Amino acid sequence: MRTRQPTTAALENQRILVRAKLAAAWTSFVLLYAYVDILAFFKPGVIDDIEVGIVWEFNISQTLLTAFLALLAIPILMVVLSMTLPARANRITNLIVASVQVPFAAFNAVGEPWTYFYGLGVALEVIVLALILRYAWTWPRTTPSATMATGPDHETVRAQQQA
Repeated sequence: MRTRQPTTAALENQRILVRAKLAAAWTSFVLLYAYVDILAFFKPGVIDDIEVGIVWEFNISQTLLTAFLALLAIPILMVVLSMTLPARANRITNLIVASVQVPFAAFNAVGEPWTYFYGLGVALEVIVLALILRYAWTWPRTTPSATMATGPDHETVRAQQQA
């Protein structure tokens, strides 16, 4: 019978590109955003209000649902944009969109008697948005000599240089 020897070697800590961090953070934000709304259906009276055409004291209409979809589409599209935009545009877009999303996240808690539920949801969403702002704000810069040698995808070369 073989006994397993404990491993003492350190685990490899690979560098994660900023684009991947941003896309993962936006994905987490979207899931939180959606699940807070989905779990809110379990509050007493919510389904009854929906069945008579009311959501958060607003009459359900095409305009309201289109606005909800547009608000949700913004962070969903940020997952793709974080992976595809050029570095400078990516950084600026993430800084702007994450900053604008903070008040939208806080809106869920306004006037709600379910402060624990919505408070936790808003807190988690704001933490993820703060991570997005941090990742975008601290986006690594390349040196001028590396920029000339790398072409349009500076981030890839920088990651290879630091490996």
